[in-house]
Amino acid sequence: MKSSPDYRDAPLWDLDGDEAADELKVAGPEAVETRQWTVDAADHALRLDKVLVRHAPEFSRSHLQSLIQQGCVLIDGQVAAAASGHLRLGQTVSVRLVPTAQAQAFRPERMALEWVFEDEHLIVLNKPAGLVVHPAPGHWSGTLLNGLLDHHAGAAVLPRAGIVHRLDRDTSGVMVVAKTREAMQALVGAIAARNVRRVYRAIVWGAVSLDEQAVEAPIGRDPRSRVRMAVVASGKASRTTVRVLHRGAIGLTAVECRLHTGRTHQIRVHMAHLGHPLVADSLYAGAPALGLTRQALHAQRLAFEHPVTRAPMAFEAPLPADLAAAWEQVVPLG
Repeated sequence: MKSSPDYRDAPLWDLDGDEAADELKVAGPEAVETRQWTVDAADHALRLDKVLVRHAPEFSRSHLQSLIQQGCVLIDGQVAAAASGHLRLGQTVSVRLVPTAQAQAFRPERMALEWVFEDEHLIVLNKPAGLVVHPAPGHWSGTLLNGLLDHHAGAAVLPRAGIVHRLDRDTSGVMVVAKTREAMQALVGAIAARNVRRVYRAIVWGAVSLDEQAVEAPIGRDPRSRVRMAVVASGKASRTTVRVLHRGAIGLTAVECRLHTGRTHQIRVHMAHLGHPLVADSLYAGAPALGLTRQALHAQRLAFEHPVTRAPMAFEAPLPADLAAAWEQVVPLG
């Protein structure tokens, strides 16, 4: 089978506060291959799944077992009954090697995306809430990466299709994507050097006491839950500036957050650490309110130096309808 491009050669940050993302290999689309052989002395009396691993080593044993369950494996023309069945000398084994869901992730998909700015070097877009940025377990299609592959041909030859940072699925707002390797390298470097200005708006529970404060608290994986991050002594240095925009009369505060570092869920974790979780952020104990069904977090402003021309650039994304309606309930008009 054809070798697949490896997308682990570029770090990935997200403006929602992600550190370099977990490594992710996104394979190219591959045609289904049928592989057939006759059981010889080396395969005789062995379990079917173990023999499949020997003849299709590019796939995991669990995936090959799933192919058996799907009826993709034939023995002497009959569908194999179980992975634990033992083979006999002279039998003919045929297997349809259907690629894994992950291997099929790197495919163009037509999407209605809002491009804020585009030139030959980069794209700035306004990401809607609900859009996953890049493929991951449970989301092997319908991601921004799939949309980028459809949008321009150059994405197919770039690590992660040019994605240099990400926003959480349920965080909306402005983000930048590279269209060339030169631009990608420069943008990654700028983010790492903290030369990209990242400003968010959020609605949090409670009355934040200080008008402005810098939250410096290390963030790492929550030892009690793999899906959460937490402030832990062994975590990575993390800094967020929080500025109060308005303290509402209903026990909520509208805040502006500026990231100085990029850690997974940084704003969400730091606000929860202060005792002010984001509204509707169920992962960090933020109860729903204001009609919101996702965390009240929006990447409002992004400013950086153009990676090629060096011209200063700044972009803003207005609050989407759900957050705008919630914002009006906390912050009085005018």
